[in-house]
Amino acid sequence: MQEDYLKARKMGERHYRRQVMAGRYPFLPALEDMVEGIGRMKEEYVGITEIPLSMVVGTRTAGRQNAFAANFMPLLPDRSEFALKWSTLYDAQVTDGIRDPVKVYEFMNYFYVLEGNKRVSVLKYVGAPLVAADVTRILPPDDGSPAVRIYHEFLRFHEATGIYAVTFSREGSYQQLADYFGEDLDKEWQTEHTDELRAAFDLFQEVMHAKGGERLPCTFGDAFLLYLKVFSLQSLLQDSRATVNGNVDRLWREFRTETAEKSVELVEEPDSVRIGPAAAQVNTIKSILNLQPVYSRDNPLRVYFLHDRTADQSSWIYGHELGRQELEDHFGGIVETITFDGLSTPEKADHALEAAAADEAGLILSTSPALMDASRRAAIRHPGLRIMNCSINLSVNSVRTYYTRMYEAKFLMGALAASLSEDHMLGYLADYPIYGNIANINAFALGASMVDPACKVRLMWQTLEGGDCLKELQEMGIRFISGTDMITPSDNKRRYGLFKEEKGELTRLAMPVNRWGRYYTLLVRKILDGSYDAAAARTGRALNYWWGMDAGVVDIILSDQFGAPTHRLMDLLRRNIKERSFMPFSGPLFSQNGEVPTGEKGRLTQQEIITMDWLCENVIGEIPEASAFKKSVRETVQVSGVGETRAL
Repeated sequence: MQEDYLKARKMGERHYRRQVMAGRYPFLPALEDMVEGIGRMKEEYVGITEIPLSMVVGTRTAGRQNAFAANFMPLLPDRSEFALKWSTLYDAQVTDGIRDPVKVYEFMNYFYVLEGNKRVSVLKYVGAPLVAADVTRILPPDDGSPAVRIYHEFLRFHEATGIYAVTFSREGSYQQLADYFGEDLDKEWQTEHTDELRAAFDLFQEVMHAKGGERLPCTFGDAFLLYLKVFSLQSLLQDSRATVNGNVDRLWREFRTETAEKSVELVEEPDSVRIGPAAAQVNTIKSILNLQPVYSRDNPLRVYFLHDRTADQSSWIYGHELGRQELEDHFGGIVETITFDGLSTPEKADHALEAAAADEAGLILSTSPALMDASRRAAIRHPGLRIMNCSINLSVNSVRTYYTRMYEAKFLMGALAASLSEDHMLGYLADYPIYGNIANINAFALGASMVDPACKVRLMWQTLEGGDCLKELQEMGIRFISGTDMITPSDNKRRYGLFKEEKGELTRLAMPVNRWGRYYTLLVRKILDGSYDAAAARTGRALNYWWGMDAGVVDIILSDQFGAPTHRLMDLLRRNIKERSFMPFSGPLFSQNGEVPTGEKGRLTQQEIITMDWLCENVIGEIPEASAFKKSVRETVQVSGVGETRAL
């Protein structure tokens, strides 16, 4: 009908004006103009299938694109031949439906029309969710970029499910979705699971569209995966629309920080979270009105520690348990600590968190990245609950994270090791290539090269490479080795920290330490003085506490065998790092592939240190591909899902 064409044209004109005012291209984008060399890329025929109209975003070639605004609504005069044809198609859609498939090209998850622009326009005008399309796929060159790696993961997902609509902005997300359904990406999914996924995602998309979710920095797929982690698939399949709406509202701040750039605020010193006047005033009023609890021996602050394993299984948990005991002793009864350990399944973790919430816990500390999903679920269910997770670089709004700058201690260890070695060779036994660990390796190597420019560090991944890595290093003639950072009481090998082993004789030289007791004492002081809660009033970003030697939470312990010169060297380096007069990752820096840019200040930012995915030039070894350690990580340290300490 002519009347509907006029309505559609007005929609197009409004969109055109908004695009122009925003400085964006107002017409349909043409793929051949957007991507250089698109005509030379490999193509494969997919066939005729239904595709989401929301993913049809432009034309294949430049031509009649100016007849449409960027939202596919028409722009030409209402008495033109174009308008007549558009109106005829609209009448056909109303009476019988448009049945002839449009011809499109798919490139990087989006569709570009070669034939059928007016059909797409009419269907978008009437709000149709799908369109029949004859699809040809254009395959981008494999340049190793994150976008292309994500797209290749999508191709496996689409081959297994036939679903186009679910897109992600983070590598590994399709695998996480497959894991959630008990499927994989290399074989066809069960029909029951694809039907459930379609139904759940369709409802989720409707809710997100109604709330303006297009403005979020994450894709609907990113938000959907997070929803599954917090509220489950059954919520979308069985709960009422009102319940799903409420759940999405509760997650909205999480969606905003999930994949947004600069969504994480690194807090590098205990007092570096500045409290604005408004937040400080609110805190003062709370104290005057006695709304902020006053803790005492009769009314202690209850701090819950949640561990995924037990202290006798894990040196990591053992260290945190020592810190818990120190925390309780420090406050002399004002702080009471409770431990839940062995939380190896989501069900166990959820139960422990609910018990802590029911006990009105003043603070919950989950000490493993594997517990982040459960921690976030509890934080969403109980908005007033203070929960912190021991991990780094996670953009989670409702749960704060904390970690140590262990690389500072590793730098000292590397310098010490190089001062002892006479053959310019050191060994380094690493576990997993996750954020933080790469910085530790490189800091060790930089410390070594500062003392001995000829020094090389042989890197071995003891949890991935199989065999006896220590024995292999010894067979290479390497005597000075950096091994496990911490021990458990049941460990009788005692090969931890920096050690020397020769002819069966073990000599322990030094050990890096996380002083968790001091860390927890500083955190609890923030709760007692009100600054912890006040900090939440002035930031919409995820707070990651990343403290180091200047906070007294990281250090090294030297063997008694060292004399005054060695102690002076370590004290000098330690003091300069504490005072920030020397930064381990200051330039010039060289990786195995060449010089590393260090910016205007001549050093890496803390974010660049956390996320580094390269090795120093004096490291002999490499960072394994994700596929090499994925299964091992899942089984051993349970790093999974949205709440992972992300692997490189």
